[in-house]
Amino acid sequence: MNLHEYQSKELFLNAGIPILKGAVALSSIKAKTVAEQLGGDVWVIKAQVHAGGRGKAGGVKITNNIDEVESIASSMLGSNLITKQTDRNGLPVDCVYVECGTEIRSEFYLSLLVDRAKESWTFIASSEGGVDIEAVADETPNKILKYTVNPIEGLNEAELSHMATELGFVNETVIEFIDITTKLFLLAKQTDANLIEINPLIIDSTDHLIALDSKITIDSNALFRQEVLMHYKDPNQENAL
Repeated sequence: MNLHEYQSKELFLNAGIPILKGAVALSSIKAKTVAEQLGGDVWVIKAQVHAGGRGKAGGVKITNNIDEVESIASSMLGSNLITKQTDRNGLPVDCVYVECGTEIRSEFYLSLLVDRAKESWTFIASSEGGVDIEAVADETPNKILKYTVNPIEGLNEAELSHMATELGFVNETVIEFIDITTKLFLLAKQTDANLIEINPLIIDSTDHLIALDSKITIDSNALFRQEVLMHYKDPNQENAL
């Protein structure tokens, strides 16, 4: 079961994983209201669909004009977004996520997935964030870092620290990276997630790590243990596939 970005970020927030302030809106008027409540002078409007590649498909827009928030949301809502991960019909945009804008100093890729071949969890990270990770793996595989958790020993902080160093993190960002990856691991186990992805994980203007995007997939075979998460299910997205 796939979750929307706003749903994944709700879980991130509850888990203590840093995100930007934002809220979901079902109408263009509500989108503008959300932006007004968030404050600031830059807002990001994101179409909520179960597919990647939204930015290149026009599903992510940035504006510093509060009135444009409403018009952008209006153009997205009720439409079908076609990305490289959808069919030619695309997926319906029933809601948008409005988020505060921020300065981005660096972008990284980070995910945690169930590695069936190794029968454990594997962290995948790269200094090439905000882009198609499959393309990075094909073109520059040396920029892909992996750490498979020993299923008996559990999470090894030294391995996470090594991964952080390889990514180029220093000082406080190393500590923040270890904290985020540890919380991702706990969240995955608690929710029976078989994939949690942050693309990009950024360093902001204050040199702190923030999950700028989020994707979570819950193991459908484990949903009997996750009744609380069942209200996240979006049949409009699944029926459209």
